[in-house]
Amino acid sequence: MVDQINNLILQEEFGVDETISAEPINRMQAPKAAEVPLYDDIEKDSVASTNVVNLNINAESGVNINNTPAVLQSREMANKCTSLEELQEAISNIDNISIKKTATNTVFADGKAESNIMFIGEAPGSEEDKQGIPFCGASGQILDKSLSYIGLNREDNFYITNAVFWRPPGNRRPTDEELAICKPFIEKHIALINPKLIVLVGGIAVFSLLGEEKKITKVRGQYFKYSNEYIDNELNITSVFHPSYLLRQPSQKKLFWQDLLKVRELLDKKN
Repeated sequence: MVDQINNLILQEEFGVDETISAEPINRMQAPKAAEVPLYDDIEKDSVASTNVVNLNINAESGVNINNTPAVLQSREMANKCTSLEELQEAISNIDNISIKKTATNTVFADGKAESNIMFIGEAPGSEEDKQGIPFCGASGQILDKSLSYIGLNREDNFYITNAVFWRPPGNRRPTDEELAICKPFIEKHIALINPKLIVLVGGIAVFSLLGEEKKITKVRGQYFKYSNEYIDNELNITSVFHPSYLLRQPSQKKLFWQDLLKVRELLDKKN
């Protein structure tokens, strides 16, 4: 169970005006505008995006994206991978996605591979692009700190990656085709880690793995069964808001914390 001291620390940082227990938070006092950190380079979240379309159909050509040569090549490459090392090498050798040409680094993953929980974010930001590590910028610091309050850290017990392995120019939203090209590798990535729980961080990750009909504002905190062609069993999957969204919408922090408590509760039951 979450340590009470960590609860008190988090409630102070998030502005909660009452003790947090295993029960859901009832009230939230939003921080004043001056208290919300300002960052010059916060990754864009897709929660408020209005340009979400069918992931499988290219809006311009009407062609099923999953049948394009680039996506079929990715699927063929992913099919051959039998280890994380092979998967990382295959991703580094991709030549069918334009954003790789403008990126500094391929951002593969971080954390402990032998973990019960796997986080999948959206796309690398500028700091992630520089260092080649997912969630190492401002949003990553917020996420890491929040997860530490429920007893999770990269060194010991969680694994993290993104739905796209390269930073889109200007931190724009990844295109549907870019997501589709990366998706076979994400699916194989999940199969190789085989976590007890997948947590999607942000709307783009939800869109990529669960489909256009799932909006993060509607499904966050809910649990679904997930599988793909590389997995024989069904895995638990849920979603949380992206940290950058919380900076723009501080009133949503209480929901974020409630969702983290649910994550901790499920992990405790699985142990």
